[in-house]
Amino acid sequence: MTGKRRRAPRIGLALGAGAARGWAHIGIIEALEKEGIHPEIVAGTSIGALVGAAYAGGRLKALKKWVLSLTWKDVVQIMDLTLSGGGFVQGDRLMDFFARHVENVPIETLDRPFGAVATDLETGQEIWFREGDLFDAVRASIALPGLFTPVEVDGRWLVDGGLVNPVPISLCRAMGADVVIAANLNGGIVGKHQRAKKRLGKALQAESQAMAQETGAWNQFTQQLKSNLSARLETLPLQLGIAKSGSPGLIDVVMGSINIMQDRITRSRMAGDPPEVSLAPRLADMGMMEFHRAAQAIEAGHRCVQRMAPALHYAFE
Repeated sequence: MTGKRRRAPRIGLALGAGAARGWAHIGIIEALEKEGIHPEIVAGTSIGALVGAAYAGGRLKALKKWVLSLTWKDVVQIMDLTLSGGGFVQGDRLMDFFARHVENVPIETLDRPFGAVATDLETGQEIWFREGDLFDAVRASIALPGLFTPVEVDGRWLVDGGLVNPVPISLCRAMGADVVIAANLNGGIVGKHQRAKKRLGKALQAESQAMAQETGAWNQFTQQLKSNLSARLETLPLQLGIAKSGSPGLIDVVMGSINIMQDRITRSRMAGDPPEVSLAPRLADMGMMEFHRAAQAIEAGHRCVQRMAPALHYAFE
């Protein structure tokens, strides 16, 4: 009489919050698959939800091609600025760009089980999206307070899931994962945003000068901002924390505060529900809005998996 064959453990991948650092998730996924590790379950918070949705829908390569093409000019153009609605950025343009590369389908029809985390702004409740409109789930999960406007879904105003669950290990387990690989983007980020701010200010200045000389696009964009949002937006770079200044800008303060909050929440939640393997790409000096640095982030994701390869394979023995 022979015993039953042991079932292979179901692998879950928890993709954490971290704004622009989230492009490292693309490198992590690619490197995992190169190691022969293919997650069956994917859960994401904030930027992790955006990348996770592309992966679960079989569109990761298309997303990678897009993010590698981003320049700082593109990042600025994606940000549809507003002074109403509870945030600086409406988020519609970002989702329009996302829609060009990822099909909006019901979550339950994706290639692999997928879940996204958001936060109920009124109650503070952690909201899990496991079915329904994919883009609603992603848009709610990325609604970073103070930057992106909240989104209304089923009568509730939702914001970034990183407020309550920056690395959604618990969601992975609830979806049936036996082994969870967590991608934590919050390691070592506290106190690093000022350094990133100075570098980004220089990059923005050089980029804007080049655009003005070559195409005049920056001048056109500035005039558009002034006409739409009045003279207040003349101080926008400073408020966003991307101009030279002796003191932090408004969004710089918000970003730094969110860094601290997410770091502390991540430590607490991972201590109570640790993953089998934790991946922490080294991106502490990357600013939260430096979406144009995708190549560096993706490479950091590759290197992180390479460093942790022995631990990864040990987890499945």
